Amino acid sequence: MPAMENKDNISHVQFDHARKERLGMPEAVFCEGKDSTILCALLREFSRSTGKSILFTRLKPEIFYAFPKEIQQGVNYHELSRTAFAFALEPHKSGKKVAVVSAGSADAQTAWEAARTLEYLGVRHTMFEDCGVAGLWRIQKALPAIREHDIVIAAAGLDGALISVLGGLIRQPLLAVPTSVGYGMAKQGESALTSMLISCAPGISVFNIDNGFGAACAAVRILNMFC
Repeated sequence: MPAMENKDNISHVQFDHARKERLGMPEAVFCEGKDSTILCALLREFSRSTGKSILFTRLKPEIFYAFPKEIQQGVNYHELSRTAFAFALEPHKSGKKVAVVSAGSADAQTAWEAARTLEYLGVRHTMFEDCGVAGLWRIQKALPAIREHDIVIAAAGLDGALISVLGGLIRQPLLAVPTSVGYGMAKQGESALTSMLISCAPGISVFNIDNGFGAACAAVRILNMFC
């Protein structure tokens, strides 16, 4: 049965309404682990019909598509990234651009979470997919366009080798996100995380496994310095 909201479901939810003033970006809703009736009520409150928008992350397709059609139609939902929002915020005042680079299509979920977070926050960005270094020509082909951006977010699983290669080729801030992709000793992203932390390319910032949202927020913190 479709999940139905109760008016009391969000009465105990305490939003951090002052977060944008303090941090330069508004609060988001992390959906994983939340009761579906609470999510349904929040999606109704932050929808096109109310004129209010908030970013929902980790909103699984099987949960979202169980909601009534009116709830689904009130937001822009992106199944691969598991994100939703009613509408994007106004363009970021910096006017600068962020490149989002993925090593392979298996890393797309994390890379697109970063891209959708940037979209919601009004940040100009470009997606560069399938740039893994097992075929070195792929990153070499994309490199000139990547260098036209002001910040680079890169997502990679397995050995995370893309990060060291890219970190030695660009001067822009590089925000690295390990993904939980790979067989056996990849250890659900722990091997990629370790590889990125011990990279010989200096000055790389490394984020939690699969945390494309966190990397995008870090990019916005950097961009806010230009406003």
